[in-house]
Amino acid sequence: MPELPEVETAKNGIAPYLTGFTIEKIIVRQPKLRWPISPELGQLSQVKITALSRRAKYLIIHTEKGFIIGHLGMSGSVRIVQKNDPIEKHDHLDMVINNGKIMRYNDPRRFGAWLWTDNLDEFYLFMKLGPEPLSDQFTADYLFKKSRKKSTALKIFLMDNAVVVGVGNIYANEVLFQCGLHPQKLASTITKKQAELLVTTIKKELLRAIEQGGTTLKDFLQPDGKPGYFAQELQIYGKAGKNCPNCGAKIDSLVIGQRNSFFCPKCQKK
Repeated sequence: MPELPEVETAKNGIAPYLTGFTIEKIIVRQPKLRWPISPELGQLSQVKITALSRRAKYLIIHTEKGFIIGHLGMSGSVRIVQKNDPIEKHDHLDMVINNGKIMRYNDPRRFGAWLWTDNLDEFYLFMKLGPEPLSDQFTADYLFKKSRKKSTALKIFLMDNAVVVGVGNIYANEVLFQCGLHPQKLASTITKKQAELLVTTIKKELLRAIEQGGTTLKDFLQPDGKPGYFAQELQIYGKAGKNCPNCGAKIDSLVIGQRNSFFCPKCQKK
């Protein structure tokens, strides 16, 4: 599933081909995604795009009439193609732009979404979201206060979008490893110092991944249709049975909240 850095990379990759240009039309080939594609999208014509932004893992395309909200789901991707490029399997939506380009959305598992709202401040999917992890609102004081009386595993706590958005499974594993904290540690038991370390590490890891993703921005404009997402440089995620890069112990794994979790039993004692 594309995580926050991948979505930020997607936004940055498509922005030069959308911002300031006009949507001629939107072609919907498969309206049944995670939620039905908003009918307003199929009615848009000659509407100028004013900006692109991101909230959590949602892409936001600002237009002079309202906002297009996109989510890539589990397997979705966006890319920029030419008007005469062939349509591939699972290409469910085309945004035709007046510069000769098309933003094309592909989603084999159809868990993504493309929605419309007139008012971003009142968009229902954003109402209960926590702060952005790279914002000034996400501080050690905030995280520490949120963790009090939380009898959930620390990894689940960090992945809760009501606490902070965008810390998905991959980066939660990586951050906890770097902080030396066991993923099953109760959130309520973290100290103020550990909260400071978590916030610092989350910001550092996400910024590093976004910077790494910047090397693939050109890949959003390519004929073979491959998305421009990058392969993260990971220390522990998906490496069960391999040696810990810190101590050499065997990396272990378990399922927490129905998600695979990876940790070093020596560096991350429970």
